[in-house]
Amino acid sequence: MNQTFLDELARRQFLKASGMGLGATALGSLLPQNAVAQAKISKAKHVIFLFMAGAPSQVDLFDHKPDLENQFKQPLPESISNGQRVTAMTRGKEQLVVPTMFKFNRSGESGIWMSELLPHLQKQADRLCIVKSFNTNAINHDPAKTYFCTGSELPGKASMGSWLSYGLGAINKDLPDFIVLNSAFWTGGTRNVQGLYSRLWGSGFLPSQHQGVKFQTNGDPVLFLSNPQGVNAQVRRRMLDAAGALNQKHLDEIGDQEIATTISQQEMAFRMQASVPELTDLSSESQDVMDAYGPEVQKNGSFARNCLLARRMIERGVRFVQLFHRGWDHHSILPKQLRGQTYDVDQPSAALIEDLAARGLLEDTLIVFAGEFGRTVYGQGKLARDDYGRDHHPRCFSGWLAGGGIKGGISYGETDDFSYNVVKNPVAVRDLHATLLHQLGVDHQKLIFPFQGLDQKLTGVEPARVISEILA
Repeated sequence: MNQTFLDELARRQFLKASGMGLGATALGSLLPQNAVAQAKISKAKHVIFLFMAGAPSQVDLFDHKPDLENQFKQPLPESISNGQRVTAMTRGKEQLVVPTMFKFNRSGESGIWMSELLPHLQKQADRLCIVKSFNTNAINHDPAKTYFCTGSELPGKASMGSWLSYGLGAINKDLPDFIVLNSAFWTGGTRNVQGLYSRLWGSGFLPSQHQGVKFQTNGDPVLFLSNPQGVNAQVRRRMLDAAGALNQKHLDEIGDQEIATTISQQEMAFRMQASVPELTDLSSESQDVMDAYGPEVQKNGSFARNCLLARRMIERGVRFVQLFHRGWDHHSILPKQLRGQTYDVDQPSAALIEDLAARGLLEDTLIVFAGEFGRTVYGQGKLARDDYGRDHHPRCFSGWLAGGGIKGGISYGETDDFSYNVVKNPVAVRDLHATLLHQLGVDHQKLIFPFQGLDQKLTGVEPARVISEILA
C-alpha cells in the first residue's frame, strides 16, 4: 500500500468516526443511561409489529359503513374521489361501489365495530385502539412497505427496529435487539403474494449491528447456527478467539467501526448457539397455551407459531419483533381469500394479547397491527355481492394498537361515508413512528444520525406528531 492511499483511508475513517461520535453525543444527551431511568420515562420497553403485507381491506374488517348497502354498483361520487390518483389497474375504468358482504358486530363493553371475520379479536376489543384514519402517499406495494418500515419510500434508510436498537440498546445480550419473523403458511393469500426484501429490516446508514435478524422457517432458525460436523463448542471458541484477535489488530490499525461490529456480532452468534435453541423449543409451553394460539401453532413458520415465538422473545428481552404475514393483496375473490387470511391471524393475534397480559408483559409491550395501505370501496374483478376485489387505497386505512400505554376500547379517527377520505383526526405513518418512539421514552425529533449532510430521523423532515389522544 502506498502512503497516499493510507492517508486517504485514515481521512475517511476519521470523518466516519467523527460523524458517529456526533450522533452518539447527541443521543447521549437525550436518552437515559440505565434501565431504571428508562423505566421512569417510558410506557413501553418492547414492540411487536404485526405487518400485514399486501394491505387488508378496512371496508371489510374495521371501518363499518352500513349505508353502503344501498350503493351497490353505484358510481363513486366525483365529490368523493375528487380526481385523486389511482393505480394503473383502475385508471380509465368506472369506479363502482361494492359494500362488504360481511356483517359487523359491536364488540366488548366499548362497543367497537368489528367484522364477523374477527371473532377472537372481538373478545379483546376493550384492549384495542382501532385507528381508522391512517394514510400514506405511496400507492404501490414496494414503496409503501418501504415507507412504513423505514420512514422513506426510497430504499437505504434505517428501519424502525434498527432505530430502536441504536437508540435504546440491548436488554438481553444473548439475543439480537431486533428479530424478524415471516409467516411461511397462509390459508387465504394464494394470489399476488409479493416478496419481502431485507431493506425492510435493514440498518441503512446506522451501524450494521442494529439490523434485524431474520429467523428461518425451516432448518436452523438462524443460518449457520449449528456447528459443522466435527466442530464442537470448544473448537468453535478457539476459532472465534483467533478470528477476534486478527480483527482487533485490523481495528487498531485503521479504526473502522464496522470491524468492531464484526467482532461483537461474532460473539453474539456464539452466544446464540445456546440461546436460540432454547428460545424456539416450545416443549415447555402448556397445552392450554398451545391451544389458545390455535391449531396452526404446530406448523413451523405459521403466523400462530410466530406469535407464540414473539411472546417468548419479549419474555427474554428482545426489543423489537417484526412479524410479516403476506397474502392480503385482494384484487379479486376477496371474500374467499379474506376468510383464509383472517383465519390465519385472528386467533393467534388475540391469543398473543391475552398471553402477554396474563404474564404481566402487555403493559410494557406495544403491539401494532397494520398493512402498508388500505383497499378501495369500489370493486375490481367480478362485481357480485359475494365475489369482488378491491384496489390499493392510500388515502385511508385501518389498523390497531394494544398494550404499551395505549388506551383500550377506543376507535380513533373517522372517514367519509365511502371509507375513501379521512375526515377527522388523520394519522400519517410518521405520526405512528413518532408515537412508537414516544412510548419507548424517545423524542423522535432528537433521535438523529448524521449522514450525507443531514440529521437523519425515522420520522423524516415533514412534521410528525405524537398521537396523544390514544395514550393512556
